Amino acid sequence: MKKLVTGVLASSLLASAAFAGGPVVIVEEEVPVVEERPGSSAGILPLLLIPIILCVALCGNDDDEEDGG
Repeated sequence: MKKLVTGVLASSLLASAAFAGGPVVIVEEEVPVVEERPGSSAGILPLLLIPIILCVALCGNDDDEEDGG
């Protein structure tokens, strides 16, 4: 009788250790992708360049050239 109890006790201890923990599920978090805008806004640059170009073209050269002779 002692051999039977010892065998059952030993098998129950080994079986409980074998099934400990259960299945392991690894969850990986997805990193959201954020689109970055460029440092300089392309929409405002032409608006700033147009008046500068017009001023250079319309103001012209106001220097009078002096004749050397």
